[in-house]
Amino acid sequence: MSLPGGPQPSYLLASLKADCVNKPFHQRCQDLIRVIEDFPAKELHAIFPWLVEQVFGSLDGSIVGWNLRCLQEKISPVDFHSTLFFLDPSGAMMKLIYKLQAEEYRYDFPVSFLPGPVRASIQERVLPECPFYHNKIQFPSSGGLGLHLSLNAFEYFMFHFAIFLIIQRNFITGQLCNFSDNAYYILVEKYLNWFLPIEGNVPPPHFSNPGGAVPSPAPRSPSISLTSYGTSPSLLKRHISHQHLVNADPAAQEIWRSETLLQIFVEMWLHHYSLEMYHKMQSPHAKESFQPTEEHVLLVRVLVKHLHAFANSLRPEQLSSAAHSHTQSPMEELKRVVIPRFIQPKLYIFLQHCFGHWPLDASFRAVLEMWLSYVQPWRYVPERSSSPLSNEPQNRAVPEKWTSFVQENLLMYTKLFLRYLNRAIRSDLVSPKNALMLFRVAKVFSQPNLPEMIQKGEQLLLEPEPVMPHRQHRLLMSPSLGGSFLSSWQPPITDASFKIKSHVYSLEGQEFQYTQMFGSETRNQVLRLAQMIIQAKQTAKSISDQYPDTGSQTLLSWFGLNSPDLNTTYTGNDLEESGYDSIRKTDEHLEKALEYLSQIFRLNSAQLSQLTVNFGHAQDESQRNQLPDFEQNENGIVLTQLGRQQIINGLRRFDIQYLGDPELQPIRSYENATLVRFLYQLSSVLNERFGSTFASLCRRQDFLGRFCSYHLISRPVQRMSPMPSTSTFDPTVPRITLRFFANYRVLMYLVFFYFVCGSMMSMGPVSCTLFLLFVYVFYAAVMTLLTEHRRPHQD
Repeated sequence: MSLPGGPQPSYLLASLKADCVNKPFHQRCQDLIRVIEDFPAKELHAIFPWLVEQVFGSLDGSIVGWNLRCLQEKISPVDFHSTLFFLDPSGAMMKLIYKLQAEEYRYDFPVSFLPGPVRASIQERVLPECPFYHNKIQFPSSGGLGLHLSLNAFEYFMFHFAIFLIIQRNFITGQLCNFSDNAYYILVEKYLNWFLPIEGNVPPPHFSNPGGAVPSPAPRSPSISLTSYGTSPSLLKRHISHQHLVNADPAAQEIWRSETLLQIFVEMWLHHYSLEMYHKMQSPHAKESFQPTEEHVLLVRVLVKHLHAFANSLRPEQLSSAAHSHTQSPMEELKRVVIPRFIQPKLYIFLQHCFGHWPLDASFRAVLEMWLSYVQPWRYVPERSSSPLSNEPQNRAVPEKWTSFVQENLLMYTKLFLRYLNRAIRSDLVSPKNALMLFRVAKVFSQPNLPEMIQKGEQLLLEPEPVMPHRQHRLLMSPSLGGSFLSSWQPPITDASFKIKSHVYSLEGQEFQYTQMFGSETRNQVLRLAQMIIQAKQTAKSISDQYPDTGSQTLLSWFGLNSPDLNTTYTGNDLEESGYDSIRKTDEHLEKALEYLSQIFRLNSAQLSQLTVNFGHAQDESQRNQLPDFEQNENGIVLTQLGRQQIINGLRRFDIQYLGDPELQPIRSYENATLVRFLYQLSSVLNERFGSTFASLCRRQDFLGRFCSYHLISRPVQRMSPMPSTSTFDPTVPRITLRFFANYRVLMYLVFFYFVCGSMMSMGPVSCTLFLLFVYVFYAAVMTLLTEHRRPHQD
């Protein structure tokens, strides 16, 4: 890139815009790096908003930007590495930001793109609860239009980086993007590890600044008076002044970037629902103002896991000195308060919304894992964080030191568990993915000591207390004052009961009616869920009975060459498409989930046995109830008027199955009609001539008898019908069937097999046939030996 010796800012910007059209991406990144190194802050100030827009796209979606969420190494390795190098925490973009920071340049960010609760409060001239906004709000002289935040370069960049996850998702279409290995995901992890380090402090800025350290944001007072949430003007003024003192303190310089990044991530990713909005959203007629995506939730989980590791890196001697917080460094103080002050209130409301409004499908797994990550901080202790998901002993007890965390986050455990319990009862537990989610929740909550900790927390919450100041709860847990979260942090409360009540009332309000997790109402719901688990296990068994045994599949079935069983009528879930392994896993997950729930709620074997007996009686009656309404007289079954309406409306139907000779089924579209008729005649001739020989072979008790039975005897089809079967076909009679050779797919694979053997192995047709027969006979012999040990749901 060639530029004259003293270019004007407009010329520099025009040159960069021209390069966007004429040069490849990696070359443009190299040019930008040289521009940032060579030009002073005055010229770079003019191109900074344009550059941020080029990277992240415009806020209105008209410019897509670098498309970070779809930029992957395996697709575009050069562009991928160029982007990461440029946007790295120690890269050129951060050097540009620190240059502009040193000159105290300010940039406007529209209030209209802030999260709903913040935007609404600012537009109503009410000071937001988050102190981050208190010295940045700028109102136009005329009022009403043009509300914006006045941000420094670091804040401006991080606002666009965080909102990129929210805004741009509506404008990236037609591309399949992997959530976990794209450039945006990796940059989120890089920024968290850099600005919120688990070990040590944030590295200093890597650029030459004659004035020394990069100045932290200077306080800016609002242009007009604002009304705070229950905050007097004198308190507000005092806390804004306190922010100025903190910024002037050299010790605070090390964390202002950490605190800024964290507040922006939490605000832009989690603060889309206020407590008042959450209560309104409980109405079934409420319209959602914001709908998080699966990618959004996955990145919030990354944030949660890192903050747990960040907070847990506080050494025990540092934690014990919490009562003497003046002896702690700012970074240690941030680690101590990061969970309760920054993330807990907003994450709770965010999860409440997701639990109540997320579709009843497998994508809920992302929300579930985020929740389970938050309620298990002991999994992210630094010395174990190298593999937090490693296989650990299932009986590993939760250490007693986490009792305070469980109690101070009681609603995260109890109320969200009840919300999931309601979802599980409404879910199809036969689905492998739903069974897995139930297993995960039950396994986490059954960890030794955890149920006792939760139950103790409920007992402390329900303890009567004669004096409960009405306003103190809101003051203790909500950072409604001051310009910094750390500046308004209160000393720890020693009374456990009071801490739990403060936590509950601050999140749900003073009039909240608490439902006990270990109360009788919840226990009845758990018993209902246990009965549904037993029912799901029986349904999975019935599907496995319709699904071909692993031992009875031929070699061709490995390639999907068997004709599908068109008599299978259960289509309520994805279990049939997954095969034997999925059936086995589903059964295991449901069995273990029932065991874990029994441990959590102390269900005895007698209760579970009674549920099984009750379900057996109910199943016989339900089979009748699943059929259309009918009457039986001397002429047979006659539909009633109600039964006709049930069939017409698709509410119920008879289980109609073909129970005759499979060889005489109607010809399918994927079969060759001529071959079907020819192979049927050939099979009939062979069965008539050798039928007695087949029968005598199958009656043998040795290996040859099992081998012949494996191939010649069909499995009976289970049926549900009020009428007796009139079919004369006996599936237990040994017989040979060749109809599968009429399947077009089988023919295609056979042609392909002969072509490969002939062209690559120089084998003739006879040799190919003999080779195929040899491989099949060997495979069938092995499967015959194993077939007695691989029957699903048979013990």
